[in-house]
Amino acid sequence: MDEKCLEQYQNILNSISFGIFTVDREWRITFFNNKAEEITGLKATDVIGQYCHDVFRGELCPDGCYIKKAIESGREYSQGDVTILNKANHKVPINITGSVLTDEKGNLIGGLGSFRDRSLEISLEKRLKASYTLDDMVGRHEKMTKIFEMIPSVAESLCNVLILGETGTGKDLLAKTIHNLSPRSKGPYIKVNCAALPEHLLESELFGYKKGAFTDAKRTKPGMFQLAQGGTIFLDEIGDLPILLQGKILQVLDDKEFFPLGSIKSVKVDVRVISSTNQDLGSMIERNLFRRDLYYRLNTMEITIPLLRERNSDIPLLIERILQDITHDMSKKVMGVSRSAMQFFLNYNYPGNVRELKNILENAVALCEEDIIHHYDLPQVLIEGNSNNSDLPCLFPSSYNLKPLAVSERKTILEFLDQCQWDMKETAKLLYIDKSTLWRKMKKYNLSPDT
Repeated sequence: MDEKCLEQYQNILNSISFGIFTVDREWRITFFNNKAEEITGLKATDVIGQYCHDVFRGELCPDGCYIKKAIESGREYSQGDVTILNKANHKVPINITGSVLTDEKGNLIGGLGSFRDRSLEISLEKRLKASYTLDDMVGRHEKMTKIFEMIPSVAESLCNVLILGETGTGKDLLAKTIHNLSPRSKGPYIKVNCAALPEHLLESELFGYKKGAFTDAKRTKPGMFQLAQGGTIFLDEIGDLPILLQGKILQVLDDKEFFPLGSIKSVKVDVRVISSTNQDLGSMIERNLFRRDLYYRLNTMEITIPLLRERNSDIPLLIERILQDITHDMSKKVMGVSRSAMQFFLNYNYPGNVRELKNILENAVALCEEDIIHHYDLPQVLIEGNSNNSDLPCLFPSSYNLKPLAVSERKTILEFLDQCQWDMKETAKLLYIDKSTLWRKMKKYNLSPDT
C-alpha cells in the first residue's frame, strides 16, 4: 500500500467516534487514532511500539484480551466490557471489540481493537437505577413507584402505619424503610413477630414483667415497647395477635402507657407503631377476631404492597439487586442471568413473592459454575412452575416447550414499555431481547404510546 492510500485510511480512522488501535503479532501497538488518544489521554507518538497491555493496563490484560480471544477462538471478533487506566491513572470503563488482522493471503499479522468510553452511559444508568430505589427497596412498576413517592411524607409524619400484603412481599423491608427515613431513624427499631410466640409469652415479650411476677421471673425484664422508646416498634403479622392482647396494644396507642406483668405502676413510652398483616382484618372484625377500634388506630396510613406477579416488570431489577447481596454473602462472582433463564423467571407465578425469588436465586447461585446463571442452573420448582403456567407471557423464541399466549405477551410488553416511558432501548434491555425484536412485536400487536 502506497503512502497516499495509507494516509487516506488513517484520516478515515481518525475521524471515527470510536477509539481504534492495531497491534502486531508481538502485541506492540502499530496504530492509535485520535479518539483513542482522547479516551486514554495518551499521544499516538508515545504509544506506537509499546506493548498494548502496558499502555491500557486493563483488568483483563494480557491473558483476557478480547483481541487474543478472537485470535485463539478463530472467530471474526470478540466483544466485552472492561476497565482500563488512562494517563492520569483513573479508571475508564470501556466496551471493546477485538478483531483479527490478516494479510492478502489470510495470514495472521496482528489484531485490531475498537473501543468506546462507557463513563457517561454508566453514570446515566446509576441515575436511572437510583430513581427506582428507595432505601433498600427497588421497583419500577407503577404500583411501587407510587409507594416510593408517598413514603417520605409518611415517614416524616410519624403517624401509625398499617402495611398489607401477602407473605414474602417485603412488608418488613417497607417498615424498616419508613423508620430509616423518619425523624426517629437514630432511635431503636424493634421488630416483634406476633405469630411466632404463644400468647402467654407474647404478653411478657411486648410489655415486660417485674421480678416475681411469675415462677420463673427471677429479675425485672423490660418489654419490646420499652426497648423501642424514642424509636419504632414493628408489630409483624398483627392479625395473629390474640384478642385479649389487642386491648393492651390499644391502651399504649391511646395513653402512651401500659402496665408490665406483675407491676402496679404504669410505664410511659413514646414509640411509633408500624404494623403489618397478610390477613383480611375487615373480615376478622366481622367475626369478632379483631377489635375495630384497634384497627382504626393502627391504620392512620394504610399501604398495600402488590404481589410480585402483579409487577412483572420489576423482576429483572429485583434479580440484579438480590444477586448483589447473594454473591457477596456466598463469595461467588455471578453477574446475571442468561436469556433462557430470564424467560423462566418472567414466566413463573411466585406464590411466595419476593422471598421466593430470593430463595430461587440462592439455589441457582449455589449450583452455578459460571459467571452467568443458565436455565440448567435453576431449581426444579421454577421449571415445573413454568410448565404449569402456560397462560403467563413468554417473551422470547422458546426452545423449552413454553407456550406463549399472544394476549399475555402483548400485555406484558405494554407494561414494560409503560414503565420505561416508551424508551425502546431500555425496554428491550429489561426484556432481554434485541431492539429490533421489540420493534417487530410492537408492530405485530399494534402498540404505540397512544395504545
